[in-house]
Amino acid sequence: MLKYNVLIRIVKFVLHWTGLLTVLLGVSGCHQELLVESESFDHRGGWVVDPQFVEQMGSPYLMAHGMGIPVENASTTLDFPSGGTYHVWARTTDWAPGPWDPPGQFNIVVGGDTLEKTMGHYKGWGWNYAGKVSVGGGPTLVELVDLTGFNGRCDALYFSNKYRAPTNQQEYLKDMRMRLTGQGDAPQQVLEYDLVVVGGGIAGCAASIAAAEQGLKVALIHDRPVLGGNASTEIRVHTLGIYGRFERILKMLDTEHYPNGSPLALADEKKRHMHMESYQNIHLFLNYRAYDASTQGQVISAVDARQTSSGQRIRFTAPYFIDCTGDGWIGYWAGAEFVYGREPASEYGETWEEYGELWSPEKEDKLVLGASVLWRTYTSDSVYEFPEVPWAMPVVDDFAAIQGTWNWEMISDRWHQIDHGEQIRDHLLKAIYGSFFNEKKKPGNDSLKLEWVSYLLGKRESRRLVGDYVYTFNDMRESRRFPDAVVEEIREVDVHYPQNKLDESKPDFLSEAMYFPADRYYIPYRSLYSRNISNLFMAGRCFSCSHIGLGGPRVMRTTGQMGAAVGYAASLCSSYQCTPRKIYEEHLEEYMMLVQNSDKVRPQP
Repeated sequence: MLKYNVLIRIVKFVLHWTGLLTVLLGVSGCHQELLVESESFDHRGGWVVDPQFVEQMGSPYLMAHGMGIPVENASTTLDFPSGGTYHVWARTTDWAPGPWDPPGQFNIVVGGDTLEKTMGHYKGWGWNYAGKVSVGGGPTLVELVDLTGFNGRCDALYFSNKYRAPTNQQEYLKDMRMRLTGQGDAPQQVLEYDLVVVGGGIAGCAASIAAAEQGLKVALIHDRPVLGGNASTEIRVHTLGIYGRFERILKMLDTEHYPNGSPLALADEKKRHMHMESYQNIHLFLNYRAYDASTQGQVISAVDARQTSSGQRIRFTAPYFIDCTGDGWIGYWAGAEFVYGREPASEYGETWEEYGELWSPEKEDKLVLGASVLWRTYTSDSVYEFPEVPWAMPVVDDFAAIQGTWNWEMISDRWHQIDHGEQIRDHLLKAIYGSFFNEKKKPGNDSLKLEWVSYLLGKRESRRLVGDYVYTFNDMRESRRFPDAVVEEIREVDVHYPQNKLDESKPDFLSEAMYFPADRYYIPYRSLYSRNISNLFMAGRCFSCSHIGLGGPRVMRTTGQMGAAVGYAASLCSSYQCTPRKIYEEHLEEYMMLVQNSDKVRPQP
């Protein structure tokens, strides 16, 4: 009997511990995973949020833009669901692959432990395995440690207690983001306005002011922290063109004629923000990037935008929308007709014999005006060492420079200005760092230092939305008058070609301009609204024009005139509950009076 009782105790003991072990194994067998979007880090340190390529990437990312000097760590606190060992991946890239150390390397530190593998070695965007780390449950500090200062980038971090890397397929990434971040695809908030303007460059700001002064409640959505687009302190292009009928409005927004790239852009930016913020019925949504437009038939009902750091989504509804994105994104999502590239010379008769194919080709192609990245140097008080940049030398060879001017422009039919924007920007960064390195090697340049390098593309041309009238070179050449002429300009027609088209010894990142002298010319209102989307205006470089037709009026005071003109048109549409086309057809006289009297000071509603 005693032996039996002992046996029973032994069996119960074994079953107890076996059961407990089974429970423990069950817990440890649970898949614990976390995803953190790097742009949502609590502290960015010296890293910057880059939202330029969301349509290709799926989200913004953090970039260590240190001009060759490692930047301060980015950090955030993660709440791990349980303690244990986690495998860690970073979605990142080697943006200059080749037989050299990658320029964008960084480390990941979790709870004070630096993971074993350095990031930035993956050719093309993908999930780099960083190693594994043991953590206790609860809040844990995670840091990104820049190692080079040369534009290392991190899109997201993924933690898993199983060694199972995510895939890089876009739909999978989208689903994973929604599943692990708790952010659904639908906007969390719906806001209603009289007018929604997307794009906070000079055109978008002018449109907002004109409409607000007429009593409309305006939402201005812009994906950067500062207004001005190419004129902002982030890109620093001075404004060109004349004021036309809108001097009063445009003087609130434009710049002095400083050298491109100058820090003097800051004073004009402060002026711009002061004026925009003074309008109570202009609601600024800075750091919000539009990502979709909803349509019902041929009418836009809403535009959705996402905060570039937190990911918060807002739906903006309105009876009227203005596309000032430059790339024509709102029109594109809404199904508006658009064009991209150079038309054949025969389509509009835009030939100029002096330049032939460089001006207007015999057959259509995808060669449009390119994008620039501006930069500056200065002479410091001490010797400044700049690291070697072997990854930049295939781009520059022996070319040397101390600054980037307007003709640092990447024009290429192999790179689409939207779809391959990141490749274009990175190519220009290589051009900058390589050219500066070569300049530093010259005698007397020991103290030469990089002062500022933009990491944002200053674009000139991409999609052009099609309106009731397509504006062409002949309209400028003949100074054609229109009954609905709302924009006027006197600058020459100015289009560009890559220098290596004529001289193969020239680097591929330099352009040359062709200037056709012009008398005063005019742009009709019919080029500023969509032909097939009934409540969509457009202002800026995505207005309805041919490739050569963009050459004169693409500068910012002129596009600002477009913005002010459609802001007024939107106010009349609101008054008459009509489409933009009906303004031309039925209310043109009243509209033209509104435009012609723009410079009369009017009290804010």
